[in-house]
Amino acid sequence: SAAAEASKILLKSEVAGTDLLFSDAALVGDTLYISGRGGLIPGTRTVPEDPREETKLLMEDFKSILERAEMTMEDLGYITTYCPDLTLYQDFNDVYRKYFNEGFPPRAFIGSGPLLLGMRFDMQGIAVKAE
Repeated sequence: SAAAEASKILLKSEVAGTDLLFSDAALVGDTLYISGRGGLIPGTRTVPEDPREETKLLMEDFKSILERAEMTMEDLGYITTYCPDLTLYQDFNDVYRKYFNEGFPPRAFIGSGPLLLGMRFDMQGIAVKAE
């Protein structure tokens, strides 16, 4: 709608560079749509060797995007994570669980083909600002 377009705020990419054809997120009203994110070593397009470190970087990146929109991890309403190696599910969860205090948002953890830059995880989400 025209009202939603008027209130759309794009959060431009800070982590991976300015040459990418997407924004980190779009805030439309009270809803934040977060682009697919990976756990890259800050200032690079390099994936850490350890999948748990990659997950930690991914979660910190997500947290940072939410903070830029004046939200927290508790505001997440839905998460989708893509992973080409489902044997990493427990490694991901061991880190993921540390980022939530009041339960976990609904999510999907989906097996996928190869991810960009050799990432093991690509996560996207939707958050709604608490009233």
